[in-house]
Amino acid sequence: MFADRTNWNLTLNRLSEALARHRAAGKPILDLTVSNPTECGFVYDKVAILEALRNPQALKYEPSSRGLMVARQAVCDYYAEHDAALHVDDIVLTTSTSEAYSYVFRLLCNPGDEILIPAPSYPLFDFLADIQDVRLVRYPLVYDYGWQIDFHALEHAITPRTRGIIVVHPNNPTGHFTRRPEIQRLNTIGAARRLALIADEVFLDFSLGEEKPPSFAGNREALTFTLTGLSKICGLPQMKAAWLAASGPEELKREALARLEVIADTYLSLSAPVQLAMPAFLACRRAFQKQLMTRVRRNLAELDRQLEIHKVCSRLEVEGGWCAVLRVPATRSGDELALALLEEMGVYVHPGHFYEFAGDGFLVVGLISREWEIARGLKSLLQFFF
Repeated sequence: MFADRTNWNLTLNRLSEALARHRAAGKPILDLTVSNPTECGFVYDKVAILEALRNPQALKYEPSSRGLMVARQAVCDYYAEHDAALHVDDIVLTTSTSEAYSYVFRLLCNPGDEILIPAPSYPLFDFLADIQDVRLVRYPLVYDYGWQIDFHALEHAITPRTRGIIVVHPNNPTGHFTRRPEIQRLNTIGAARRLALIADEVFLDFSLGEEKPPSFAGNREALTFTLTGLSKICGLPQMKAAWLAASGPEELKREALARLEVIADTYLSLSAPVQLAMPAFLACRRAFQKQLMTRVRRNLAELDRQLEIHKVCSRLEVEGGWCAVLRVPATRSGDELALALLEEMGVYVHPGHFYEFAGDGFLVVGLISREWEIARGLKSLLQFFF
């Protein structure tokens, strides 16, 4: 009686089962996968955040398909700091980046149409695509003194049913940014093949370098949808506010936004109190981001310090985001390795295949946990290989 699109294998894998057993037994776990910033001891401006939700205007219902003007203007101001000039009408608010993806998939794709997506990347995309009856086709990222797009494979993956190309900027979990020459080549492909670019920028603000990476929101050559939200930018995943920004050739952008307006008007999903609070939330982001990046840098330095001592493992280059990728001895499958680390050392990590790394020998660790937790977890992890 259920739709084929939801016919997922819901059986827990061995690693998930082991994690559940550990927690049920009350055993200590050094969790190196934490990604929820509200659980990591960061200091939030509680007064400003809670006061922003007390706006009397929230008592008035003002249906606006693209979102309230005050919230969309705050988003435009955010992009102005990234040297991307947008008009408020270029913005469509959503409750989450996932919902923004669903809008774009519905806009671009008939059932069975294809979207290109990088590998490695975050596994949530498969569920988003399934729900929208979209087929994902992988194009590889290759590592050679840093990550880069395999454009030969990308172009070979394009078929008559391809409707768009997803770019995660910076990628999760590899932490690399799309370089300007790559952006230009993506624009060339998108314009020539009439394919939309879908840029996921949830970690854009978290660069480890001095130079501020460009946002795809300033893209003009190919139709582009740039997606992000408060979850990462402000460390407020519970506030459920995100957006997509449309850019590109004017005629295509205008047609896309007209259709998106109907999609958004059908749902009207974002609540008024959160929309009215968005200017205040975005104003709080700098203090949060400063704390988080200080911790990420310190945890990355601790990781490098321990790797220098043990030398049996190494890490791949990372340019931004909240994760690091470790290259470890490929003596067993990723699942078996992660399971052994949990059962023998009490350390929980994600195996590389969780993110579709090619081959074994990769682990992904988060970098936003408290520094003592990271230090202890890494020490136990690296001792496992001795």
